[in-house]
Amino acid sequence: MSEVPHLSPEMLAIMQRAAMPDFARWQQMVYATGGCAQPVRLHGERYTLDSRTGEVLDVYRTADEPTGFLLTACGNRRASRCPACSAVYKDDTYHLIITGLRGGKGIPEEVSQHPRAFVTFTAPSFGAVHAHREQSGRTLPCRPRRDRPVCEHGRPEGCGSRHERDDVQVGQPLCVDCYDYIGAVLWNAHAGALWREFTKTMPSVLARLLGITRKELRRTVRLSYAKVAEYQARGLVHFHAVVRLDGPDGPADRPPDHITMDLLDRAIRRTAGKVAVRIEDGPPSPVRWGNQLDIRPVYVSAELDGMSDQRVARYVAKYATKGAESAGTVDRPIRHTCEIAGLKATEHARRMIYTCFSLAGLPPYRHLPLRQWAHMLGYGGHFSTKSRHYSIRLGDLRQARADFRAEQARLIRGTPPPAPEITVTVSEWHYAGSGHRYGEAFWAEVARQRIATARKIARDHASDDR
Repeated sequence: MSEVPHLSPEMLAIMQRAAMPDFARWQQMVYATGGCAQPVRLHGERYTLDSRTGEVLDVYRTADEPTGFLLTACGNRRASRCPACSAVYKDDTYHLIITGLRGGKGIPEEVSQHPRAFVTFTAPSFGAVHAHREQSGRTLPCRPRRDRPVCEHGRPEGCGSRHERDDVQVGQPLCVDCYDYIGAVLWNAHAGALWREFTKTMPSVLARLLGITRKELRRTVRLSYAKVAEYQARGLVHFHAVVRLDGPDGPADRPPDHITMDLLDRAIRRTAGKVAVRIEDGPPSPVRWGNQLDIRPVYVSAELDGMSDQRVARYVAKYATKGAESAGTVDRPIRHTCEIAGLKATEHARRMIYTCFSLAGLPPYRHLPLRQWAHMLGYGGHFSTKSRHYSIRLGDLRQARADFRAEQARLIRGTPPPAPEITVTVSEWHYAGSGHRYGEAFWAEVARQRIATARKIARDHASDDR
């Protein structure tokens, strides 16, 4: 007789899960979530009623499921937490940005003729850090200094090493004692407020450049924007924004001919140099943008002297799935200071986290949620924001996807189409847990990879057809 091969406990659990009687239905649920890594289990029921007669038209109960529960996707945008849901969020962000640049999904195509710019707002310097520098494809020395000076703490103020992009030293301070960690954390904590000041102040700057009042400006031009936050290697956020000028009625209204890209460029530069946020009882210097301000026109064609709209949308969507973990920190909240020493984080990120906890106990900063956002190095703002009239909403995309899936499920069941004017849906759901149980994560990852492969094939075919 041949010997039975020895199986690891993990592989044994995987095989046992596949042998369970509810595996086929559970696998259907996993595919419905896109292969979510942290699905939410729900208990409950849903009734569809005829509002005129009270007749029950359709019933769904998790008690009737072989699994005893229903799975729903976690919806986390971070790739480090859930690759499946982050891929959906990335695609949604791409469509949100691109529709505001070239139209579609209810936004007129004429919006592509409006003045618009892709702007990068950076943080100021809080101390010298190691950096990747290149020119003509060749990596340059980090911070070359011929005289080899040292700081007051006896550490070199220069660095002659050639750091590659993935070098762990990139973003780390040359001297941790010289680096202004308090200033860096407070800048992150007020970066969202600084952006709000920018959006509130820019209409006034535009009005002055045009020589009209704010009231007259509202009858002439409307400011629209979409913004995302990205972490630099040094642990500070900077913002990428698409800024667009419309007519007074929004994207369907073209602005007057004298509203040009040159005017938009001047307005952005003046506003960025003007706005500041003062910290009450804090450092005397207000929070301001850094000196590096990059403004590039956005065009439909990639051959013009600017950036193509598709490249901008892809660039923004790429960072939709990243958080502070790209700066060497962790992607989960930190509850107690005793946890910090054991974190899988860079020393620089660990010092910024310690600074968050230290400042949170001081009276001037108690109003700031620094402990809550310590894992984000002090930044507690939204990853992405947009003005109301920039383009479609993420909620619209999600609702369209939910309606499509509901229609597909109805066709599979063979039930008649609902009449919204005469039907009422009543449901009640209860949380029953989250994440995969023993042996399930393997099959969820298999589902995710198959779905990702199918999507890639579909995109390749669509590209070939174009």
